[in-house]
Amino acid sequence: MSKQDFYQTLGVQKGVGADDLKKAYRTLAMKFHPDRNPGDSAAEHKFKEISEAYDVLKDADKRAAYDRFGHAAFENGGGQRGGRPGGFDFGTGFADIFDEMFGDFMGGRGAGGNARGADLRYNLEITLEDAFGGKTAQIRVPTSVTCDACSGSGAAKGSSPTSCNTCRGNGRVRAQQGFFTIERTCPTCHGAGRVIEDPCRACHGAGRLQKEKTLQVNIPAGVEDGTRIRLAGEGEAGVRGAGPGDLYIFLALQPHRLFQRNGADIYCRAPIPMTTAALGGSIEVPTIDGGRTKISVPAGTQTNRRFRLKAKGMSVMRSTARGDMYVEVNVETPVNLTKRQQELLREFETESKDRKTNPESEGFFTRVKEFWDDLTEN
Repeated sequence: MSKQDFYQTLGVQKGVGADDLKKAYRTLAMKFHPDRNPGDSAAEHKFKEISEAYDVLKDADKRAAYDRFGHAAFENGGGQRGGRPGGFDFGTGFADIFDEMFGDFMGGRGAGGNARGADLRYNLEITLEDAFGGKTAQIRVPTSVTCDACSGSGAAKGSSPTSCNTCRGNGRVRAQQGFFTIERTCPTCHGAGRVIEDPCRACHGAGRLQKEKTLQVNIPAGVEDGTRIRLAGEGEAGVRGAGPGDLYIFLALQPHRLFQRNGADIYCRAPIPMTTAALGGSIEVPTIDGGRTKISVPAGTQTNRRFRLKAKGMSVMRSTARGDMYVEVNVETPVNLTKRQQELLREFETESKDRKTNPESEGFFTRVKEFWDDLTEN
C-alpha cells in the first residue's frame, strides 16, 4: 500500500508556510496523541503518520527533496543525513517534537508533577453606594486547603513520600513502539514522581482538605459592574504541597431605585408639578453620597429637560475625581382635580388661546393642518 502524500496527511496545501504547517500539525497531534486515545491502534497509527509528515516538511532541505522526488527521496538510503534515512530521527527527533508541542499541555517532561491548585470564582453583589464609597466585604468561600496534619505532603506523620520506582522520580515513563518512543504519565505515581506508602489519615494522602474559608475583600471606590478582583493564593490548595491557585471576585451592581449609572456619571429622572414647570421654582434631589442638592427650574421648563450637577456623580477608581449627575425632569399632569381647579384651568385655557403659550403643540397642529390641506388639494 502506497503512502499518503505528506501534505494531504497534514491537511495543508503544498505552498503552506511554516506557521500554518506547525498549527496544522499541532491540531492533529493533540487529537490523535496516544495518551488521549489509549488502546486505539488506529489513532496511534495516524499519530505516527502525521509526526513523520511534519518532521519532513518542517525541514527546508527535506521538504525540497520531498517536493522533487516524493517518498522516493527517503527510500533506499536516499537523502540520508545524520545516520538515518532522510535525517528523520524517530528517537531524538520525536522527543523534540513532543517537547515543543506538548510540554505545556502535559505539564512538562521533568519531575515534580504535582499540580498547582485550581483558580476559584466568587460572584459578589454590591450596592451602588458600595461602589461609590468602596467597602471591605467579608465572604465565605468553600475550597480546598492544605492539610495541617501532614503539612500538605499527603504522608502520615513520621513518614514522607518516596521516589517512585517505576519512573525513578521523573513522573513519566517511555515505551518503545516500533520506531517511536512514546512518553506517558507514570501509571504508578500519576506524574507526581513520588509515592506515599503510609498516607495521612486526615486527608487520605491528598495533602488537602475541603474547608470553608472566611476572607476579607477590599472593594475600592469607583468599581464598575463586572470588575474582577484577584486574591492571589486564595484559590484551591495544590496537590501534595504544590502552590495554591488564585481567587477571583466578580462584582455585580444591584439595580438602584433612584439612580442609573453610565461610567462615572449618574442619571436620575425627577417628576415636577406642572405649576413649577410653568412658573419656575426649585426642586430638591438626593445625591449618591447621601446628601441633597437644589435645582433651580426656570419658567417654561419642558419634559425631558436635563440639568447637570457637576462632580456629583460616581467616584473614579484610583483618583479623587468624580463624574457628573444628570437630572431629567418629567412634567406631571395634575389628576383628581376639584371642581374649582377645573374651572381655573378652563379659564386659563380661554386666556391662552391668543397668547401662544403652547408653541410646540400649536406648531405641531399647524403642520398637521397643512398636511391635510395638501392631501385635499391632490
